Amino acid sequence: MAINQDVEELLIMGDSDLIIRQAQGEWQTRDVKLIPYRKHVEDLSRRFKSIEFRYIPRCHNELADALATLASMLPYPENAHIDPLEIQIQERHGYCNMAEVEPSIQPWYYDIKRFLKTKEYPEQASGDQRRTIRRAVEGSNRVLTDMRLISGIGSDYGKLL
Repeated sequence: MAINQDVEELLIMGDSDLIIRQAQGEWQTRDVKLIPYRKHVEDLSRRFKSIEFRYIPRCHNELADALATLASMLPYPENAHIDPLEIQIQERHGYCNMAEVEPSIQPWYYDIKRFLKTKEYPEQASGDQRRTIRRAVEGSNRVLTDMRLISGIGSDYGKLL
């Protein structure tokens, strides 16, 4: 991609110290399966006026860690083309760009309380959300029973009934 766009100077950042040091030529590539890749990197490196490989520990690169985690969770066909992700660095923190939304009028336990009364799930509830509500009801019944036995009902738990 960088070659097709006539990039002359390239900075490559990675969170694998081994790969970065091998790409810089500081360490040898011993794994026979990786040697062709190392040679390909050398060939590509010659096409740039300057190229720098920089190691960034994963703990200092939360965005890359999050993207790697997300990518590992997505199923995709082996022959599918995936367009690169464009990321823009903003001058303000993300929370400054948030849209203002009216707070929910319903308390956090509204769906649980409704389920206790009607045995009906919210219309938009997914399977996971239904399971969570069901488990919360099962757990709240145990907690409520224990709370009554030990010290009476707390204010939030009393609202559930």
